[in-house]
Amino acid sequence: MDTQTANLSAQLIELADTYGAHNYHPLPIVITTAKGIWVKDPDGRKYMDMLSAYSALNHGHRHPRVIKALVDQAKKLTLTSRAFNNDQLGPWLKELCDFTGYDVALPMNTGCEAVETALKLARKWGYKVKHVPEGKAEIVVCANNFHGRTVTVVGFSTEAQYKDGFGPFSPGFKVVKFGDIEELRAAVNENTVAFLFEPIQGEAGINVPPAGYLKAAKEICKQHNALFVADEVQTGFGRTGKNFCWQHDDARPDMMIMGKALGGGVMPISAVVASREIMHVLNPGDHGSTFGGNPLACAVSREALRVLKDEQLVEKSAEMGEYFMQGLRAIKSPYIKEVRGKGLLIGLELKPEAGGARRFCEAMMNMGLLCKETHDNVIRFAPPLIITKKEIDWALKRIAKALK
Repeated sequence: MDTQTANLSAQLIELADTYGAHNYHPLPIVITTAKGIWVKDPDGRKYMDMLSAYSALNHGHRHPRVIKALVDQAKKLTLTSRAFNNDQLGPWLKELCDFTGYDVALPMNTGCEAVETALKLARKWGYKVKHVPEGKAEIVVCANNFHGRTVTVVGFSTEAQYKDGFGPFSPGFKVVKFGDIEELRAAVNENTVAFLFEPIQGEAGINVPPAGYLKAAKEICKQHNALFVADEVQTGFGRTGKNFCWQHDDARPDMMIMGKALGGGVMPISAVVASREIMHVLNPGDHGSTFGGNPLACAVSREALRVLKDEQLVEKSAEMGEYFMQGLRAIKSPYIKEVRGKGLLIGLELKPEAGGARRFCEAMMNMGLLCKETHDNVIRFAPPLIITKKEIDWALKRIAKALK
């Protein structure tokens, strides 16, 4: 990198640091262009994207079909609010319901908004359908969960930093150990309206529950007439080698939360899907969003769903994920404790003596590979689902070099 370009990168980083809130600690790189699985800095140096914007880029950067849908729709109509109907919302809702197998969908913009929507739905369903006494509804969640950053959501997080300085928090949540079916069984009672879970905990370090856990958890919910609610924001749309991660355990949720890759890596769009019985506890005025279901995002999402099927990205994720994990497990390094995951959502956990994951991520960045640490000792690998074996081999050489 020449001095002029290095200075430009430094200036851009300084601008963000000076005028932006310090709520992120990004790697010291500036990205200016991207295509497929590759991004470039101001000098034109290429890097392989192994994070996919936390799985929002399952289709890769700027997939040509998704970009065309964006441009075509932007020339016609971008926003109406839900005060009026638009010609993209209805078709998108039907196509999403067809894809997921649910009756009704409710559109929002971000994953966290969709989680908040599910929480409101679960509580209202609990009062209006299950007839839980007013103010007594309980929702069971898992330790080490990550469902977003709103005050309500961080209130039931078990990560101290996420809560520090943001209380008081919303009551009505019980926390159980992730993967411990007996602890869940003991927590659910007549006032439980829902069990909210991630099929694989991404932010916590790619934590995979024991086989059969989700199916047993669903049965407990069924016994107590509580909703089984899956947060598939990060795990959905092929990331784990299935359309949705719950399919690995054949444990269909009563309600499912989606976001990230639903927008094809181009537009923010999220949704909650459920049965009519659950969704129709909402009446006009109960919930909404100015941008939720906007025609631009709907048009983009419709094409993203088609690309997912047409290019068999879900099947590719399963195949490439297995290949990638085999390669990672073959690396000889004194620092590696475990490789785990499903599909192309992979966590490489380091031993404590490795000195944390951050320094390895920085070393890989200097070799042209972009990934991010999570929970100090885990490196998360989640490339776009379009990655090939040749590109995985390219990455494995650099990962092995960094870890040695």
